Amino acid sequence: MLTGDLKSKIDQIWNAFWSGGIANPIEVIEQITYLLFLRRLDDLHTLEENKATRLKKPMERRIFPEGADPRGRAYDSLRWSRFKNEAPSEMYVILGEHVFPFLRTLGSDDSTYAHHMKDARFTIPTPALLAKVVDLLDAVPMDNRDTKGDLYEYMLGKIASAGQNGQFRTPRHIIQLMVEMTAPTPTDTICDPASGTCGFLVAAGEYLREHHPNLFHDAKLNQHFNHAMFHGYDFDNTMLRIGSMNMMLHGVDNPAITYRDSLGQEHGAEEGRYSLVLANPPFAGSLDYENVAKDLLQTVKTKKTELLFLALFLRLLKPGGRAAVIVPDGVLFGSSTAHKALRKMLVEDQKLDGIVSLPGGVFKPYAGVSTAILFFTKTNSGGTDNVWFYDMQADGYSLDDKRQPLLSEDKLGLQRTAAEHEKLSKEEHAKNNLPDVLARWNSLKSVHPEPVEGSELTRPRTAQSFCVPKADIAANGYDLSINRYKEVVHAQVEHRAPTEILAELAKLEDEIAAGMKALEGMLK
Repeated sequence: MLTGDLKSKIDQIWNAFWSGGIANPIEVIEQITYLLFLRRLDDLHTLEENKATRLKKPMERRIFPEGADPRGRAYDSLRWSRFKNEAPSEMYVILGEHVFPFLRTLGSDDSTYAHHMKDARFTIPTPALLAKVVDLLDAVPMDNRDTKGDLYEYMLGKIASAGQNGQFRTPRHIIQLMVEMTAPTPTDTICDPASGTCGFLVAAGEYLREHHPNLFHDAKLNQHFNHAMFHGYDFDNTMLRIGSMNMMLHGVDNPAITYRDSLGQEHGAEEGRYSLVLANPPFAGSLDYENVAKDLLQTVKTKKTELLFLALFLRLLKPGGRAAVIVPDGVLFGSSTAHKALRKMLVEDQKLDGIVSLPGGVFKPYAGVSTAILFFTKTNSGGTDNVWFYDMQADGYSLDDKRQPLLSEDKLGLQRTAAEHEKLSKEEHAKNNLPDVLARWNSLKSVHPEPVEGSELTRPRTAQSFCVPKADIAANGYDLSINRYKEVVHAQVEHRAPTEILAELAKLEDEIAAGMKALEGMLK
């Protein structure tokens, strides 16, 4: 948990960037990412030095070579622990003329971070600003995974508040809900084909640390977690750098965060590779057929990116693999042949587990489109008996452009505790449905073979959540909109007896007559 003092310092740095001429929040976070990477390189080099000293052997791996760079400056002076002590003007020269050219030549570090740093550009405008940023980052305890992860998440949160760049961020509490509902396991192989800042992958990693801490005591599972579990694709190099750093700061050594057009031809090698897909892909509208993988078009013939991404998710999953993905509401009720075919495929050929309808303002201020979360399992043999629907009305924040919290911090998010005295009250639930969504989902997943009174399977369709049999969905043309099935309770109005109403009218008539008579007497 970040302290208020550290948040305040970060806010000052952010404002300094803006006043210094860098108005793009993506560029701000990118420059900070480079500096964090430089500090990591220095820490790794220091570890190698200490190891060599302890074993009394030469260093096996030198990140900063011996000797000098092409401009004559010693490589050793390019280390974070060295240049941070220089005067601002000298530090500025070292970074701009020596350190960043060195970053672009890195090859010895075989990580995704090194690969994404090869086109690093130094754009911090002044020595004073550079010195301020370096001082702040140097004060962060980088051996504390929680602190450095929270620091980066706090800075990434500023992207969402910047309006036009907010599409790169799915609200953190929505991500956590999706991760909790899919419950990643230590043997999962997880993919986000539109990874952005890697928020879904980070949340999955944090879930595993909390729920399966013993996986790090198993050499095979530990290796899988750090090198084979997490896969993210994006075609924005800046996002790849930011996402890679986000993963590293949250304790994942070498995730596969790679450049790829997810809807392009090159995804074929990934078919059936993943056991869990978590995603909120961009829905830009239509694409040119020529740019889309032919096998996706065979699955669903359309130019609509939202449908193509769903087809991609099914292609990437292995049999038994599950997915939690955000889709625009149009996917649920669209009337085109492609829309209907894809929904029928999810219901009849795979196992459609549930649909959570999200409040309309969840993605404000940068998008007002209505969305839902789809939960499904790839079976290639059907399996849908009932589809669970949840009508989420509130997520803990105002649904206007300001997105202000409606509850205290301890009442926001999932509040996973089962302790009765810590559950949200009815009034608090009306402002934050997330704990209820998770509780009802878990209840559904642990249901008895026979429906139990009060269970999700027996709730009426007037409730906030309910189940719809597959036959009903098929009869409605595979329409998956919650409004198609939800029943509204009309308030009953009690009408008074006619004799009572007539008596009251007669009394009122007598009062009016008496008043008129009194008025006539006054006028005389």
